Amino acid sequence: MTAPVPPADVLRRSLAEMLDGLPPSQAAGAVERLIATYRGDTPTHAPILRDRADVAAYAAYRMPATFQAVRSALAAFADAVPGWVPGSHVDVGGGTGAATWAVTDTWAGTRPVTVLDWAEPALALGRELAAANPALAQARWQRARIGAALALDPTDLLTVSYVLNELAESDRTALVDAAAAAAQTVVIVEAGTPAGYARVIEARDRLIRAGFRVAAPCPHSAACPIAPGADWCHFSARVPRSSLHRRVKGGSLAYEDEKFSYVAATRLPAGPAPARVVRRPQIRKGQVLLDLCEADERLSRTTITKRHGDLYKSARDTDWGAAWPPESAL
Repeated sequence: MTAPVPPADVLRRSLAEMLDGLPPSQAAGAVERLIATYRGDTPTHAPILRDRADVAAYAAYRMPATFQAVRSALAAFADAVPGWVPGSHVDVGGGTGAATWAVTDTWAGTRPVTVLDWAEPALALGRELAAANPALAQARWQRARIGAALALDPTDLLTVSYVLNELAESDRTALVDAAAAAAQTVVIVEAGTPAGYARVIEARDRLIRAGFRVAAPCPHSAACPIAPGADWCHFSARVPRSSLHRRVKGGSLAYEDEKFSYVAATRLPAGPAPARVVRRPQIRKGQVLLDLCEADERLSRTTITKRHGDLYKSARDTDWGAAWPPESAL
């Protein structure tokens, strides 16, 4: 029997087919505007994806990166809540549905899925792409204004990815509060910038006050130990690029690294990581330096040397964003 194709590969193939023949020059202006919007912190009061050209640019520029960032956040959450599988999923501000694909790549099977967005062209393209993913065959693509007036149905899992930056402060807080009231688990992903991290921390604090516990990335649900304005917590996901993707973005490499900040909070019993690697490990001769956020609410740097035996081998193989120490060492 032929093994099923992973959703990540199906998505890449579907995007390539959809974008085949699209002259990169047609998307260049929209890509530049999208870059400014998604990396900025100015709220907008109209859909960012306005027409088919914008949606095509979004698919080429943002969808693979959003998928990888959300997939990384979901993987960390799944490690903290092993055995749990969401019975339903709502994706708020989901656009073309990258987060829904990430959920199907994390947990097998089908479930009721609803994608809410206020840009009809994005929903139409998302519906078109989802036809290639059996787990999304029954997904609902529903137009809705994302903000204080948004009504959310109860759900096991609710995702909000790269959306908070589009909202005014009052709409952001209303959305997070509505998510907390509707969902068992909330996963929020934002750009890995100081402003994106600040939005994630704001949401994290509101979720904790609503009775949620943080499952990832933090090893605790206490205050973030990073001094405000001194640094920001973010991670990196490797994103494969198609040839068209490289042309549209003006890059030559076969990959890019998407920087993102996130929080995964839940009302479920959860076992957060003992510590989290919060910077790229520094590998030196005979030693590895790991910057960690630890369960006792502090940041620390630990040095693992060859004298640590198997732990040293694990440190050489660990990644930015990984739990520490590995399960084999616990």
